[in-house]
Amino acid sequence: EIQLVESGGGMVQPGGSLLLSCTASGFNFGANVMTWVRQAPGKGPEWVATIAQPGGLKWYADSVKGRFNISRDNARNTVYLQMNDLKPEDTANYFCTHLGYRGQGTQVTVSS
Repeated sequence: EIQLVESGGGMVQPGGSLLLSCTASGFNFGANVMTWVRQAPGKGPEWVATIAQPGGLKWYADSVKGRFNISRDNARNTVYLQMNDLKPEDTANYFCTHLGYRGQGTQVTVSS
């Protein structure tokens, strides 16, 4: 059974930082692309970032490029999203995805 469990969300002030984690199980994590997606209240899902296999490429939405960094630790079956210089418009539920599976997500709120 594929499982994805996110953590690390919280409430921060604008300009702050958070590190999100997503730990996966039930598939060959190290051989697969992983993606972070977010969904703000009342809006549809928005792609944030994708990372390929070890040593592979990373892709970012224009809205987060230069502020967010996606990385992975295959020994821990975990993908990370380092978020810096957070803005109120980054407020959303963040979740990781693999082949249509997703976790419950972790809430990020950016507010002064």
